Amino acid sequence: MEIQAMRDVDVTKVDPQTLIDIREIKTDSNLTPKKRMEQFIHQIGNPYCYKYGDYIVKIGFEDTEDTLEDRLKDLILKAGRR
Repeated sequence: MEIQAMRDVDVTKVDPQTLIDIREIKTDSNLTPKKRMEQFIHQIGNPYCYKYGDYIVKIGFEDTEDTLEDRLKDLILKAGRR
């Protein structure tokens, strides 16, 4: 799926069974941030729309200069500190 299509997923129409629960994602903290991000993306599928238990989560960003890569690095680094 292309980035734009991932970003444009309609949460009111998405099948929850097709989404990955973010709590199931595991990344290897020994990997470089880039490799951890690749590992995360491979597991989550769509980083813009996923599940957290029974909830469907859709993320977006305000107008900012941060890229999806920047935001994913932050997310993965924070998750590694848990």
